[in-house]
Amino acid sequence: MDIKEITHLIEKESLTFRQITAEIEKVIVGQIELLNRMLIGLLCEGHLLLEGLPGLAKTTAVKALAAAVNTSFKRIQFTPDLLPADIIGTQIYRPDNGSFEVNKGPIFNNIILADEINRAPAKVQSALLEAMQERQVTIRDTTFFLDDPFLVLATQNPIEQEGTYPLPEAQIDRFMMKIKVDYPSAEDEKKIVKRVRSGFNQDNPQVVDISALRSAREALQEIHMEDRLVDYIVRLVRATRDPGEYKPDLGHMIAYGASPRGSIWLEEASRAHAFLNGRGYVTPQDVKSMAPDVLRHRIILSYEAEAEGKTTDDIIGVLLERVEVP
Repeated sequence: MDIKEITHLIEKESLTFRQITAEIEKVIVGQIELLNRMLIGLLCEGHLLLEGLPGLAKTTAVKALAAAVNTSFKRIQFTPDLLPADIIGTQIYRPDNGSFEVNKGPIFNNIILADEINRAPAKVQSALLEAMQERQVTIRDTTFFLDDPFLVLATQNPIEQEGTYPLPEAQIDRFMMKIKVDYPSAEDEKKIVKRVRSGFNQDNPQVVDISALRSAREALQEIHMEDRLVDYIVRLVRATRDPGEYKPDLGHMIAYGASPRGSIWLEEASRAHAFLNGRGYVTPQDVKSMAPDVLRHRIILSYEAEAEGKTTDDIIGVLLERVEVP
């Protein structure tokens, strides 16, 4: 297909996501960036990590997204006393016939809300690793495949908050994006207060079927991306591993850069960004728009950078300025 035909296809398929957006906006005021990133995660079937202080509608946004899609949904509240079996399930012995029966856990749903994921210790976090990467779960010696689609949307409070545990690097890397959720504007906050006062209904009708999502994902693969843009993505991700090549004073600030998963997800996210904007082709701006969300949790800063008050977003911003754009 040529670009014109692809764009026509994308405009048709993106109607599904306009419907989802309309339903979520009945519940959520503002937070346009958050909604956009959640739709990209849904489109790419990539797990999302939402970080922000309590009370910023992270949980409400995820529940609204799940309610707008005709699929199964389960919320798991992570606590310090949570056990792996509480997530993936376990085998129960049946004395009447001397056999073991599998009792599947809440992970066996399409959309999982892992609420306050960093309030549970590492042993519980490890229970998610196989599910998030392989989309399967092993209980004792039996492996079960998870339903398609399978999407984990996790919320976490900033690490500095009391009673939180830092997530293992291996698990963080399995999230497609880490989205920072900030306070609403004064105007949006006023709308929130009025909406809550009026007693609005948070129950959304199920408006989009799974088949429509699968059709949109097929259309996503048709979006044109030039080879030089793929080269740009690879250069950008590799720059996180060797930042000194682009700015000498950054060389000591990164302990570890992004893995190849960063390149894979940045390419996919750039396509999805073009999709949501109704284009059949990817531009450098699509890549730049998605780079912070895809890369910020894949960069581990050095002690020197932390001492200087630098953040991964600061580093990514400099690299986006320095890495040559095609």
